[in-house]
Amino acid sequence: MHALRHVQAAVDGLATNVLNPKSLIQSFGLLGVFAIVFAETGLMVGFFLPGDSLLFLAGIAASPVASDIVGVRLSLPALLVGAPICAVAGAQFGHFLGARYGRRLFSRTDSRLFKAVYVERAEQYFTRYGQARSVVLARFIPVVRTFLNPVAGILRMPAGRFLLWNIVGGVVWSDGVLLAGYLPARKLRDSIGATNIDKYLLPAVAVIVLVSLTPIAIELLRNRRARHTSAVPPVRHPQPPTSEQLDEERPAR
Repeated sequence: MHALRHVQAAVDGLATNVLNPKSLIQSFGLLGVFAIVFAETGLMVGFFLPGDSLLFLAGIAASPVASDIVGVRLSLPALLVGAPICAVAGAQFGHFLGARYGRRLFSRTDSRLFKAVYVERAEQYFTRYGQARSVVLARFIPVVRTFLNPVAGILRMPAGRFLLWNIVGGVVWSDGVLLAGYLPARKLRDSIGATNIDKYLLPAVAVIVLVSLTPIAIELLRNRRARHTSAVPPVRHPQPPTSEQLDEERPAR
């Protein structure tokens, strides 16, 4: 009897829509959240996985109203510890792949999804914002957080330095999005209803991404103003002639 239940659970898991955060949580629970977080940040093929929305809904699933909205209850301490570990481990694995295989990692699979131009764009990103800031900010940008890790390895960012900022970005991103779903869960249920929460996942994730992009937008505005200021030549006021110049201009007697 128990064996049949395990078989049925496995069949249900295979039928799970990996792009549906609610279905993932209901089928795999904590293990599903951890696996998706690792795959999205560590494996280039995981760029399409729902990292932000999954963490946001996982935070709701750890709240007191989880059974009303998600149908299952997850452990908040386990999420707050396990999700950052998987996020950091995944990104570090991506960095290892980039450092180990170099630009061949992209050139061998040059297609619509994997192109060598990603390396060039990421290199410009690194140059503009610096290595540390790039690693942290990329966490909040879907797709970028997947490809930037191997690119950091390709560009020879030291593994120790990458690990430091990888930890900072991984903890802030994963725990931040989890708490963004956990803290207002009760108000969300009371205001929009338990059955309508799916409609607000994408808007909520969009707000998180926009807020995280604010530092980049500010930096772009600063750079644009700096370039505009340097392009305008300074106004030079005429200097009064010196006594030597006046003596030279006087006619000789």
